[in-house]
Order: sequence, then structure tokens, then C-alpha cells
Amino acid sequence: MIKTNLFQPTDAHKIVSKLGRYSLLEYEKDLSVNPQAAITSYFASQMNVRKRQVIVEMNNDGGVVLQSGAMQLMIGKIHAATNVKGAVDFVKKFAGSKVTGESAIKPRYEGNGLLVLEPTYKYILFEDLAKWNKNMVIEDGMFLACDDSVNMKVTARATLSSAILGKEGLFNTSLTGDGIVVLESPAPAEELIVVDLDKDEIRIDGNMAIAWSNSLEFTVEKTTNTLIGSSVSGEGLVNVYRGTGRILIAPVA
Repeated sequence: MIKTNLFQPTDAHKIVSKLGRYSLLEYEKDLSVNPQAAITSYFASQMNVRKRQVIVEMNNDGGVVLQSGAMQLMIGKIHAATNVKGAVDFVKKFAGSKVTGESAIKPRYEGNGLLVLEPTYKYILFEDLAKWNKNMVIEDGMFLACDDSVNMKVTARATLSSAILGKEGLFNTSLTGDGIVVLESPAPAEELIVVDLDKDEIRIDGNMAIAWSNSLEFTVEKTTNTLIGSSVSGEGLVNVYRGTGRILIAPVA
């Protein structure tokens, strides 16, 4: 039996969101700072700069895959294994890690108990792939955790020119299947712009898209019919997503 105060609100922290087995513990203020750092810590918390931890409730109901080094506590009968199935699989994962910036080896945890991740000052997103038509592509370095029913692979841009001009990278991490994924976002969920396209398009001035459906076609185009017109308008080239799917957009690049 496990008893813990992690889910009980205190003067320091409380659970602010939950999806499936995943809960987000947020530290509203840091009670252990020294006097010299107290003022900075206070104003940081007022501006939503806070420590956050993801807690995973494990009930022998499937495994969880984490970013390497993300685990802080394993409470209960939980054991870990690597997500490598052999030498060939390791080579594929190692090659993928070199082009996406993600770690090659991601441990898989299963069992019964609580899995507590390392605290982070980044913003946490819980996303159900069912709302993404079972596929999404994320920016490099955003992956934190997912159900082991989710498949991870490296996906390449359709053209080299769009990858370079769009500044979104030639390779990204693709997440497909059923389950929940946990992402570290550069902006809080409250600031993100969510756009659902149905055989339509969106034009974005800059690399502000942080996640998008793999079903969308990505191109880089001029804002007007002519290059001179685009230059005069001050916008130049824009990232264009076409088709049916979802996009998460940060307010700034």
C-alpha cells in the first residue's frame, strides 16, 4: 500500500490538470529559497514561472515510455526496461536521435505504483492522440512521456527546400497510434493557438508551429503572387499547412 501527500494540495503545490493516468503537480511558490533569491522567486511565480512535475499512476495497465533521465521517483512495484529490441533497432533509434535531437534510448516503465518525473520549469501539455486522428508531429526536444501504445518514429519533410526555408527542421519526431503523450511546451496551453483544418489551409509567418498532424502538407510560399510584392509587403515567405488536421501554434517563434 502507498500513502503520499503528492495529490493533496499544500501551501506549496497542487494538482492543476489530469488526463488518464497522468497528473500535473505545480509548485505555486518555492518555500525553500534563501533570502537573497526570495524577491526573484516571488515575481517569477507571479509570472507563471514555476516548477512542474508529472505524476503517472501505474496499475499494471500498460507501460509508459519516458524521455531518458526524466524519472525522479518510482514508488511501488515498478520496473524499467529499455525500448531497444535489438542491434538493428538500436542503430535506427541512434540515427533518429542524431537528426531530431531526442535521446536514442527511452526507458519503458511498467508495474503498479507511482512514477514521478523530474521537475521542470517548462510548460506541460497532455495530448490525447485520438483528438489528432492518431498522428502528430512535434518540434525537437518536446517529448517527455507517452503510453507505450504510442509509436515513435522519425519523419522527414517532403522537400529539402521547404525544410530549410521554413526553419522547422528536415526531420521531426512523429507520434502515432492510440494513447496519451506528454510534451514540454515553450508556451503554456492558455497561450497556444489551436487550429483544426478541414480541407483548408493556414499561413504562418515564422516557425511558430510546435505540433501538427502528419496528414497536413507543409510548404513555404510567397505571401503574394510575386517575389517583389512579397518583399514590399514586408512579409516575404510564409509557412503553409494544407489539408485536414490540427496545429498547435505558439504566440511567438
